[in-house]
Amino acid sequence: MRTVRLPCGAVVPALGQGTWGMGEEASRRGEEIASLRAGLDHGLSLIDTAEMYGDGRTEMLVAEAIRGRRDEVFLVSKVYPHHASRRAMRQACVDSLRRLGTDRLDLYLLHWAGAVPIAETIASFEQLQRDGLIRAWGVSNLDLDAMRALWHAPGGRQVQTNQLLYNLVRRGIEWDLLPWQRERGIPTMAYSPIEQGRLLREPGLAGFAARHGLAPAQAALAWLLAKEDVIAIPKTASVARLQENLGALRHRLDAAALAELDRAFAPPRGPAPLEMI
Repeated sequence: MRTVRLPCGAVVPALGQGTWGMGEEASRRGEEIASLRAGLDHGLSLIDTAEMYGDGRTEMLVAEAIRGRRDEVFLVSKVYPHHASRRAMRQACVDSLRRLGTDRLDLYLLHWAGAVPIAETIASFEQLQRDGLIRAWGVSNLDLDAMRALWHAPGGRQVQTNQLLYNLVRRGIEWDLLPWQRERGIPTMAYSPIEQGRLLREPGLAGFAARHGLAPAQAALAWLLAKEDVIAIPKTASVARLQENLGALRHRLDAAALAELDRAFAPPRGPAPLEMI
């Protein structure tokens, strides 16, 4: 398992497990839980969720999946922007902890930028740390201007990650945001690394995968895993697809393969607004 070290010193797997969309259909609950547990069995110990997902139902599903295994998990959740104030964040965090069946989060993220001043959000995170409810904090969906403001705010340099939409067809952050974070040692957590499955239908990816003896999903994940400061968090609701994704760990793409993907999926040629799903 390749790993990424966060600024706080925590070491996490470069391939984690996303949960967006899980827990919303009762008929799929058993398989979703089995997939998360199988991921833990194979070292995919980082599980990412959010209070927004399924209005809390996803966190409750994660609680069931990790029951009896909490100490194996690097648990990440996210707070709504309108809950990111001194007044509201503590209750939001306590509610997430209750749904997750745990007494602490390993990493708590601001889900996206909102109206609450970033200095107040940082101070709220710091209070949760002092209270032992979270171990570290970070952000999600913050563009370069927002990250600069965060970095220069009191306590802002304790940010552990920026979780961003990043995959072969969403490469805009490579122009300015990714290099800026890289210079400051801030890892990127890549959500929707297979573009919610849409990448699997890209002819360029299918052709590359066939030439290199990979499944398309494995090729898309291997491209991200080739980057030392990127953590990919695909959502996988089936054990079979999880097993396929694990194959990406066995295929390190060399410089020639990466250049081939650059020809099929061109990097950005200039700045662009931050993309989100």
